[in-house]
Amino acid sequence: MVALRYVYVLALAVWLGGMAVLGAIVAPATFQVLQASAANGRALAGELFGTILAWFHTVAYAAGTVLLLTLIARRLLGPRPRAFAFRAALILCMLAMAIYSGVVVLGTIDAIQLEAGGLPSLLPQGDARRVRFDQLHQLATRLMMANLAGTLVLLYWEAQE
Repeated sequence: MVALRYVYVLALAVWLGGMAVLGAIVAPATFQVLQASAANGRALAGELFGTILAWFHTVAYAAGTVLLLTLIARRLLGPRPRAFAFRAALILCMLAMAIYSGVVVLGTIDAIQLEAGGLPSLLPQGDARRVRFDQLHQLATRLMMANLAGTLVLLYWEAQE
């Protein structure tokens, strides 16, 4: 049981820590440095961060899967974890949000950038592609914040046991 719990907490730490580092350090630093050092720095920063984010989604899928599997294994092999059904449902919702964000939202953002021939932020304010890009960017941020909150709830429950 200790090994299962350790793997669960490790997966939780990787997912939570990855989201925190991406949002608080990687994104701001990437845009700050590249915008200041290159004529097309904003485009480079967006491309770099988009690639990092795509890779991180794979980490999130793996972490969420490990969370769910170890939680189920703990239930089957030992004492039932507190709020098991709610925690399992939360992990499933978090995985669904991560997959939706990584596949649908980022895929649509990439398509808009390709169609726009570069940065949607350079398009006129009322351009439908720019408006849609801004909406999707905001949605991706909200989904990430929801998953961040979910990991904090899961961490709280784990600390309670």
